[in-house]
Amino acid sequence: MSPEPSAASATAVPSPTPTATPQEAAPGTALAAAKLLTVKGRAPRTGYDRDEFGPAWQDVDRNGCDTRNDILGRDLVDVGYKGGTRECVVAWGTLHDPYSGKDIDFVRGATTSTAVQIDHVVALSDAWQKGAQGWTDAKRTQLANDPLNLLAADGPLNQSKGDGDAATWLPPNKKFRCDYVARQVAVKRGYGLWVTAAEQDAMVRVLTTCPTEKLPTSDPVPGPGGADLGPSHAPSPRPKASPKPTKKAAKQPAADVYYENCTAVWDAGAGPISAGDPGYSRKLDRDGDGVGCEYRP
Repeated sequence: MSPEPSAASATAVPSPTPTATPQEAAPGTALAAAKLLTVKGRAPRTGYDRDEFGPAWQDVDRNGCDTRNDILGRDLVDVGYKGGTRECVVAWGTLHDPYSGKDIDFVRGATTSTAVQIDHVVALSDAWQKGAQGWTDAKRTQLANDPLNLLAADGPLNQSKGDGDAATWLPPNKKFRCDYVARQVAVKRGYGLWVTAAEQDAMVRVLTTCPTEKLPTSDPVPGPGGADLGPSHAPSPRPKASPKPTKKAAKQPAADVYYENCTAVWDAGAGPISAGDPGYSRKLDRDGDGVGCEYRP
């Protein structure tokens, strides 16, 4: 029987080539930034109200269009505009939805506008519980209207997200998750918002699959981050759409109906409410596009 080889004479087995770990994330990447976010517990939601972040969809950049229409015009393709609005109010278009990976036709109207909603990537309620309640009104308004924190998205998916963070909600379209989480990291880093331990773990887990993902910037011109949404959903330049005839519903005669606020509108089953509908008033239509109470409070 041959003697067993000594440890010194045994054939050495090559060590596997080391792979990058989250600790080795390159500076300037979303992964590196995610690991540096401040970690704290979630503060109570006490005192939160959407109005704490300013009236919805202001014209903060003073370009003549409110933020909602700015984002629709940025993220939709084949866009058409409402007449007489200087190409401001988006009347129709197609969304290559980053959250679902599907195409959604958008048509402005009382029963159709909600098919496409504008999502706050970092939900305002989440921001409130992670630092924003101590801010000035101006800073909260800035966050609520920052193009970096806004994406046009599938309405029902946006509703299902609620105020979830990365630990509780991610887009079903897995190809968009790196871009989505990188945006959350960029917003929280830029505004000094903290994250929970579970949230940071979720961010790192997603971004480890794309360790070279860079932090996006606040450039409002391109589509959603130039992300790889798949061959049929890559962002493309937005062409001017030729006007197309649309059938407009006849206005209903005025009636002795009064709604104190949008909660009352929806409780009465009348939301969204359009100009000409019984009970419509400009106070219910914050962006002045003729459709009030577009989202259920």
